[in-house]
Amino acid sequence: MKQKYNLVGIDGNAYSVMGYVIQAMKRERFSKSEIDDYQADAMSGDYNHLLSVSAEMIDKCNNKL
Repeated sequence: MKQKYNLVGIDGNAYSVMGYVIQAMKRERFSKSEIDDYQADAMSGDYNHLLSVSAEMIDKCNNKL
């Protein structure tokens, strides 16, 4: 099954990754609180933590379909 959202191929800049994930969350109608929680968690560690948290959130966005 083809996924609607995928981090592969997007700009690897941390802000670009977060921006992509936040836009996906908005399209899938996550609440502002959920978006704020994602952003705080993503920014709470190093770049690898950001990628891990972002990949998990993209999976959640894809499973909301």
